Amino acid sequence: MRRAGFWIYGLLGAFVLGSAFPFYWSYLVASRDSGMLTERIPPLIPGGNFWANAQRVFDSVEFWKALVNSVIVAGSVTFSTVLFSTLAGFAFAKLRFRGRDPLFLFIVATLAVPTQLGIIPLYMSMADFGWVGGLWAVMVPNLVTALGVFWMRQYTLDAVPFELVEAARMDGCSMIRVYWHVCLPAVRPAAAFLGMFTFMTAWNDFLWPLVVLDAGNPTVQVALEKLQSGYYIDYSLVLAGTTLATIPILIVFVALGRQIVAGIMQGAVKG
Repeated sequence: MRRAGFWIYGLLGAFVLGSAFPFYWSYLVASRDSGMLTERIPPLIPGGNFWANAQRVFDSVEFWKALVNSVIVAGSVTFSTVLFSTLAGFAFAKLRFRGRDPLFLFIVATLAVPTQLGIIPLYMSMADFGWVGGLWAVMVPNLVTALGVFWMRQYTLDAVPFELVEAARMDGCSMIRVYWHVCLPAVRPAAAFLGMFTFMTAWNDFLWPLVVLDAGNPTVQVALEKLQSGYYIDYSLVLAGTTLATIPILIVFVALGRQIVAGIMQGAVKG
């Protein structure tokens, strides 16, 4: 096998540096005061004010509560989306039932409908249920997504052979056991990617939580918006909050990224 050339490593290194620079710049500004942005040559070494700015974030808004709310919402939505999407993907890919293809086409067609069109009827439904202002109004509409079902169905088609399903059924496995013991191990990389993507989407969601939640019960993105709602924007304060809000996403990325790589390597060895 021919080794990669120097220019490939150079391009990869430049891509990594370009991707990491916004995070570093956020931490750099968060560790100093906003006056550094007016300097002709901004410093490139972090200062010593990060923890002081972070404390100001918690004093300015209910950031602890926002973090807990976002963890609850993003964690619940991620778990339910991965569970229901893998179940639906397995059913659409490997089971035969009446109306399977038209139902799947209808699910895919909902991807063409802009989310903003459903905000008013969705808000009215949440009001009828009495959920406006609470986290249920944010979690329940996102328990499963059409994109997740489509993604898992397409992956399951190739990852789980029909012969493997039939062999498990002949050995006496119920369909739930086939899903649990045959399908889930095979689609682990796709499920991990879906979980990571769903967590990031739920964590970064701003419009719907802003509309449906009370002012005293925010998520992280709504709390960050409050930090810059004044006439004067303290960018050290805002980027300190942004840096704190990025940490959970990095943790999830590291945890699920290892699952994706492990699943791909396991498939490569078996192949």
